[in-house]
Amino acid sequence: MPRASGGLKASTRFRSFYKLPEKLCRHSDGNFLYYAVVCNIHYLGWAEGRVRLYEYEAKEILKARGINVPIGLLIPGHEQSTPIDSLVPAVAKVQTQRGRRQKLGGVVAVDSVTSALEIVQKMLGREIGGEQVHHVLLEQRIPFEEEYFLGVTYDSLARRPVAVFSDRGGVDIEEAAAFQPDRVHRLVINPCKKFRNYHACDWLCGLGFSGKRLRSLTDIVNRVVSMFFEYDAFLLEINPLARMADDNFVALDCHIDIDGDALSRVPLKHVENLSNRAEGTRRLTEFERRAREIDELDYRGVAGRVVECPGNLGLLIGGGGASLTIFDAVRDCGGRPANYCEIGGNPTVRKVKELTKLLVSQPNVEKLAVIMNVVSNTRADLVARGVIMGIREAGKDPCETIVVFRLPGSGEDECRKLLNYYGIPFSGRELPIDDAAALAVARCNKPVGNAEVSHGHFD
Repeated sequence: MPRASGGLKASTRFRSFYKLPEKLCRHSDGNFLYYAVVCNIHYLGWAEGRVRLYEYEAKEILKARGINVPIGLLIPGHEQSTPIDSLVPAVAKVQTQRGRRQKLGGVVAVDSVTSALEIVQKMLGREIGGEQVHHVLLEQRIPFEEEYFLGVTYDSLARRPVAVFSDRGGVDIEEAAAFQPDRVHRLVINPCKKFRNYHACDWLCGLGFSGKRLRSLTDIVNRVVSMFFEYDAFLLEINPLARMADDNFVALDCHIDIDGDALSRVPLKHVENLSNRAEGTRRLTEFERRAREIDELDYRGVAGRVVECPGNLGLLIGGGGASLTIFDAVRDCGGRPANYCEIGGNPTVRKVKELTKLLVSQPNVEKLAVIMNVVSNTRADLVARGVIMGIREAGKDPCETIVVFRLPGSGEDECRKLLNYYGIPFSGRELPIDDAAALAVARCNKPVGNAEVSHGHFD
């Protein structure tokens, strides 16, 4: 397999992600990825720490920012202030984080209170797209004239945000984008300048809007872009954005993906619901929740973004975005990682210690591998100190637990001295990451005394 710079194998997932962005549409959990590919937007569909809001949560944010949404009732909900009979005729919508709910039977029109209650009861507890339904949003059915699509995301190739608009919104947006790409319009946004009304107005004027429609749409686009930046969103999509007979607009559906670190700024009444939510539809395990609490101990550095895996080799990995490459290298060598994580930004000794203790205290974890790329702003000696303290506090021997410690860069000499004191070999640039992963797997599967292995390449 060819090697990339630094002697790293170009992992299969990395190659498909960066060189074949169109493959992303096969793994899409909504409409926007397909739409983005057709628009030549290389959308960063997966990101560390991404949290997807449910529709009712996204609409709560839209409503707070002055964008019209239908009157609705969440069942079961925190507040049951809206009587059901005032909503009928209505639309019952399962609250899942997957797209294409209507085609899967998750969106049903109801014409009476009796039928509404029956449909809601059938929906609750049902599985839609592999996700169990815990809430149903019952919304007033609104007559409209046209359906539009409005979204903002990042174009990772242009390295700028981009707004996307189409007059062919709704459930068939993929077909419209595929067969009528001229109906899809993009606006690249300069993140270094404040987005103002005239930017949106000029763009929409070029698309043929005028009068009240232009004024209404300009205001909505400006508010959406503002929210996108304010809440550190990866994606903010309104589909459909319905035009009423009076040329006002209502957001009938909305998807928002935000950075997990921005949760404290999200204006939701029940924001505690987000604390146990991971990327996509997955819920945090108890292990991952405790790791997140560790990361929140201190604002300095990252040491706690962890995904639990059913393996026996604990991993402390990172350095310049190398975590996924290292994780793949361990798996390619036949290893069974107990976790995926990311260390960086010079985390404190305490954070590294607590995370290490959490990792090695798991019943299934037999060994620990510390493998990182060349670090600059992260001190290798501070990481080593935290790792050793965490293993000792877990009641284990650092020399017996650590199978590989590869951490070249800042503080390397001090790190080497500290590890030598505990009888742990230090590996630097002379040991490629691929070989470090192979060495860790070999030692984990067939324990070998650390003193018997040199710091050179693993054969």
